[in-house]
Amino acid sequence: MTTVLTEGALLWTPTPDVIESANLTRYRHWLAQTRGLHFAGYDDLWRWSVERLDDFWASLFAYFNVRHSAAWTAPLAARAMPGARWFPGARLNYAENIFTRMTDARPPLLYQREGGPLVELSWREIYDRTARLAAALRAWDVQPGDRVVGYLPNAPAAIVALLAAASLGAVWSSCAPEFGARSVLDRFAQIEPKVLVAAAGYTYGGQRFDRRETIAALQAGLPTLARTVIVGDDRSDADGLTDAVWWDDVLAAAPTAELTFEQVPFDHPLWVLYSSGTTGLPKPIVHGHGGIVLEHLKMAVLHNDLRPGDRFFWYTSTGWMMWNYLVGALLAGATIILYDGSPAYPNMNALFALAEASGMTYFGTSAAFISACMKAGLRPNQRFDLSRIRALGSTGSPLTAEGFAWVYENVNQTLALESLSGGTDVCTAFVGGVRVKPIYAGEIQGAALGAHVQAFNERGQPVVDEVGELVITAPMPSMPLYFWNDPDMARYRSAYFDVYPGVWRHGDWIKFNQRGGCVIYGRSDSTINRQGVRIGTSELYRAVEALPEVLDSLAIDLELLGRESRLILFVALRDGAALDDSLQGRIRQALREQVSPRHVPDEIVQIEQVPYTLSGKKLEVPVRKILLGMDPGAAANPGALRNPEALDFFMAFAQQRAQ
Repeated sequence: MTTVLTEGALLWTPTPDVIESANLTRYRHWLAQTRGLHFAGYDDLWRWSVERLDDFWASLFAYFNVRHSAAWTAPLAARAMPGARWFPGARLNYAENIFTRMTDARPPLLYQREGGPLVELSWREIYDRTARLAAALRAWDVQPGDRVVGYLPNAPAAIVALLAAASLGAVWSSCAPEFGARSVLDRFAQIEPKVLVAAAGYTYGGQRFDRRETIAALQAGLPTLARTVIVGDDRSDADGLTDAVWWDDVLAAAPTAELTFEQVPFDHPLWVLYSSGTTGLPKPIVHGHGGIVLEHLKMAVLHNDLRPGDRFFWYTSTGWMMWNYLVGALLAGATIILYDGSPAYPNMNALFALAEASGMTYFGTSAAFISACMKAGLRPNQRFDLSRIRALGSTGSPLTAEGFAWVYENVNQTLALESLSGGTDVCTAFVGGVRVKPIYAGEIQGAALGAHVQAFNERGQPVVDEVGELVITAPMPSMPLYFWNDPDMARYRSAYFDVYPGVWRHGDWIKFNQRGGCVIYGRSDSTINRQGVRIGTSELYRAVEALPEVLDSLAIDLELLGRESRLILFVALRDGAALDDSLQGRIRQALREQVSPRHVPDEIVQIEQVPYTLSGKKLEVPVRKILLGMDPGAAANPGALRNPEALDFFMAFAQQRAQ
């Protein structure tokens, strides 16, 4: 049984040896020796990092010896948000900064597919495959700025494809193979890719899923494609697909050559990630080479405390920004561990078996996984040797105090438990681990260096010991360069700066305490967060409302600290239609196939009507607040509603569930 803890109970204190050997301490010593800067502790260092942005980020450029071919003229030429201009004049390449860590002393990748053996790949193998694929892309006239996309599982081919594209200055983007054709096209069609690298199938939960039909739909829906490369177990995996070439053939036919790295500006596009709002298509978020190199070096080395010899794992898919973050750990000289499959197959111990077999030193997972382990009554440290794990990271949703206690009792009593939170929008964490500070139950240790994170009340004032909107009040290099096809940046401004002009509003509730620790209390908007992958409700509505029986729908994700995340889909049906098992099954199937399996609702409830504002918007955020227990009068103004009587159902529904 897991110990019952109150939020804020002290769980772990760094020993003097941990503090002295921490990368944060080494960085502080370097600042003292080379810059004459002396800081009493982490809080002073953080304050300097957000007040003196130029000096801080310039110091990281030097401290990490970022490989570049042309020098910058200023660290930060324009401090505005949006519109900050970082390191103008600098020229570099993300892939080159990865391969500068190449060594025979340790492998870059360990890989395991569900049910398969643990495989080690050397730097030379990854380098050779990347060079060959880059040569093929060049032969297909892929130029800097062209888009290369992957419909791939979390496997070495995805890493190779990303690095090959980046080496040319091409722009990478990926979706996980469980995503349905409509969801993938909603993303990829916006950026008009030239090359598609796709897996013929994937394995999950003991089942093999054939994706050739989906790939054919992608080919038909992406008229800009010049090449499709199929990755699979054997050549028959390409059967039925036209105008496609086989991955192994492409690599075999490409000449053996040294990789060349296109030198691009600091803000040259590296990849496009997707984060959805409540309306319209997913937002195609563009990140740059330089911003990601600096940000991921900062987080991997200074906050995750990674160093050469570490073996870094995060359970993720290629559709979640944590996959890009995982690749970024190569910048720290760590070995990254890829797992492709279900974390619960053949049982919930699958990832702990991987941890033992791989010698994992950093175990990255989600609060949802930890909660599932607790429910299953797992005690993995009694079955597996987990002693090499010196840190465990949790993200995707808030981790409760009980979750913290379970980790220390059942994984490793000496590890640092780093709960962190950030987003696809910046491809990093705003708040997370600080290895030199104590760890308290249910708390994130503090704001990351260079991230001026605050909690704002409804008047736009910073508050402590109060729950407020998570905001960023100073620019970061990994903030989006822009959204694709948003030339006047109207969509970009609306996404982050429509509430507090000049201040980034992220869409999470957060509370800071007096010691700098913080707690995330879930989303403050209606974006749906399922195991870290955020999508907009509009994607669900398109799939559900295409069914003839469904007139209207409302999706509410009840994510809140201390409660199990629960996705409820409310549907209004045509006269004569009934929410029977058949219709429920077809709704779930439509969402599974067109959106993704993880966005299938936990519950489907029939309603008479969806509440709307006078301007015609579905009342998602107020309904969510009502279902989470807020007074209805404070959650919604009936005078601003087109059909205020529609709220009666949700008030009664909330009262019934509270009993």
